[in-house]
Amino acid sequence: MKASDMKTMTRRALIRSGLACCALAPWLRTLRAVGSTVPQTATGVTDTEIILGMSAAFSGPSRGLGIELYRGARTYFAHVNQHGGIAGREVVIKTYDDGYQPDPSVKNTLKLMLQDQVFLLFGYVGTPTVTRVLPMLKKFQARNIFLFFPFTGAQPQREPPYGDFAFNLRASYRQETAGLVDNFVRINRKRIAVFYQADAYGRSGWAGVRRALKRYGEQIAGEATYRRGEKFTGSMRKQVEILKASKPEAVICIGSYAACAAFVRDAVDLDLRVPIANLSFVGSENLLKLLTGGNADNDHYTRLLVNSQVVPSYEEVSIPGVKEYRDLMQRHDPQPLQDLMKEAYAPFAHSFVSLEGFLNAKLMVEILRRLGGDPQRNQLERAVFTVRDFDLGIGEQVSFGPNRRQGLQRVYYTVVKNGRFVTLDNWKKRFA
Repeated sequence: MKASDMKTMTRRALIRSGLACCALAPWLRTLRAVGSTVPQTATGVTDTEIILGMSAAFSGPSRGLGIELYRGARTYFAHVNQHGGIAGREVVIKTYDDGYQPDPSVKNTLKLMLQDQVFLLFGYVGTPTVTRVLPMLKKFQARNIFLFFPFTGAQPQREPPYGDFAFNLRASYRQETAGLVDNFVRINRKRIAVFYQADAYGRSGWAGVRRALKRYGEQIAGEATYRRGEKFTGSMRKQVEILKASKPEAVICIGSYAACAAFVRDAVDLDLRVPIANLSFVGSENLLKLLTGGNADNDHYTRLLVNSQVVPSYEEVSIPGVKEYRDLMQRHDPQPLQDLMKEAYAPFAHSFVSLEGFLNAKLMVEILRRLGGDPQRNQLERAVFTVRDFDLGIGEQVSFGPNRRQGLQRVYYTVVKNGRFVTLDNWKKRFA
């Protein structure tokens, strides 16, 4: 897409956003009224449960992200609940589907905060949804509701004015894009183009690439966008042609698996033979499944793929946290939430997304335990700040503090080998 198209889409998005706010006003007034009848002390904690609230994509082209993140988290919570819970209370996730769309996410969040009275928000999926939720947390800050470990590496929940209302575990998109740029430049691939989703997520990754290239005196070689919600069956040939004309030496994609898989397919078909990188949010296993058609031996579209990750490979069973994840996933075999399922979905035995959800839950349990036998929302921040050099079992310790609201910093790189993503050891040998 041309820059003018992007500006038009941005204006349209702003108009839609304004209309959406108007449409939500009656809902907000109703939920405020409901919320006002519930004491401020009602905090999602009962004698038997601690209730967390999650709004994520369980339907639509990106449903695999919400489903796999939930499955990983649910596995660890099930393990903890099976062994007595937290001070005798089970951890429960109150879950709603937003289809990876901002307006449903806003509605779900209002319901979770004001009607369901959850203890905290947990495991949201995506920048376009989270960026709309953050202002609500600020507005209702008197209720001390925090968002924990969203599945996004964007900056808004890491910076003022909303950084005080969220805690992150994963590395940021800035760190992922900087790492990809550094490695491409190191092997003399400096002309880097960007394919990105035309919304807050895509722009966040685009800004990260631009920022990283600037350190080398380089600029983005070319750029093309797509609308959020595109399916694998859609065509990305126009975007490929735009980027191909810029003569890139590599392409970094900031999107979700359906659209990025379509782009990779069309890039290969149109002979754009350069390394194509994806950020961790893409959902590597779902991307690979689309590109190979389920045939693990088909590497036609995957030879030049490289995906950054924010958790280690689930194939690295020598890592204690990975072994624990694999053992518990097999033992509990968590299934998708059937009442939220609108389309067929076959879950993966293991995935980077479910491993991230698992680690999110493991750290969440540790924080909840530090609250003691009488959990209070207004003590959550204090409990988080007591986490210092906590070992999740993945070789990187987690620490938080007033000026450190992101627990992990490391970025990993993976390529496809024998039908699965494995750790990339030698960039030069693979892509130079």
